[in-house]
Amino acid sequence: MTADRDGGGGWSIATSAAPRALGDLVSRDDFRGVVPAAAAAGMLAESGLDPLALMLDLVPLAAGGADPGISGFHVGAVIEGERPPDAPIGALYLGANMEFPGQALSLSTHAEQAALVNAWTAGERRLTALAVSAAPCGYCRQFLSETTTGGALVVGLPGRAAAPLSDYLPAAFGPADLGVTTALLDPAERDLVLVEPSDDPVTLAALDAARRSYAPYTGTHAGVAVATAAGAVYAGRYAENAAYSPSMSPLQAALALAALAGEQPGDVSRAVLVQTRGPADQRAVTAAVLDAVCGAAPETRWAEPA
Repeated sequence: MTADRDGGGGWSIATSAAPRALGDLVSRDDFRGVVPAAAAAGMLAESGLDPLALMLDLVPLAAGGADPGISGFHVGAVIEGERPPDAPIGALYLGANMEFPGQALSLSTHAEQAALVNAWTAGERRLTALAVSAAPCGYCRQFLSETTTGGALVVGLPGRAAAPLSDYLPAAFGPADLGVTTALLDPAERDLVLVEPSDDPVTLAALDAARRSYAPYTGTHAGVAVATAAGAVYAGRYAENAAYSPSMSPLQAALALAALAGEQPGDVSRAVLVQTRGPADQRAVTAAVLDAVCGAAPETRWAEPA
């Protein structure tokens, strides 16, 4: 099967060979790049594929959502969440790369990161497998190795035998090397409150994202919520990494989730950053990227432990 995103930001299937269950799911207005486990099981039965082969067939659909404004290189990724008891496959989460012309290349969002954020936001605690259109770069191998699954995550690539992530990143440097016992995707919610109380929905969405962010190295929790002119709100969580550089800003996460809903960065009309005070500050990078993609200036709200 082959699949793609249409020019208007929606999802489309490019061939009638795709399983009917996929076509029915993608045609829904509320499709956000998530294939529930039951729907994925139906696709397995209809296609006759094994789970990883099905995921690889979905990679073009994910890659169709890429926005590579600098490289022109489209990358798609599909992550499988933890399998329910007696289920043949877990829920599937799509992601694509996103680049921001005029900004540092280090601010680019990789497809693997976008798919991981999609799974994390949906509540996944463990990951089973990853299918991607090109071998994960060292940056993404490091990022994925910090999840609760770590090196056991199975990686599938076109034309290559499946292998655990540990084969791609031997002798990985991780949280334990810095004395941290938690991992990305571990269930955690910090009891944070706004320094200046607010009942604004966008601000509260950013606060909720900050509460669920992963910041074991700096303790500087942060979340960003972006709102579109149509009134949709997408909230992204900050995710740190033991190697520091692969850390993902909350704005990157929010824009990745918006892209999965068919939104363009230029659709953003408002953004709110909520963060605690600490050695990592998201204000400058959030302002720079927002200015580049939509001309908006972020609003900053401070949070503190309750």
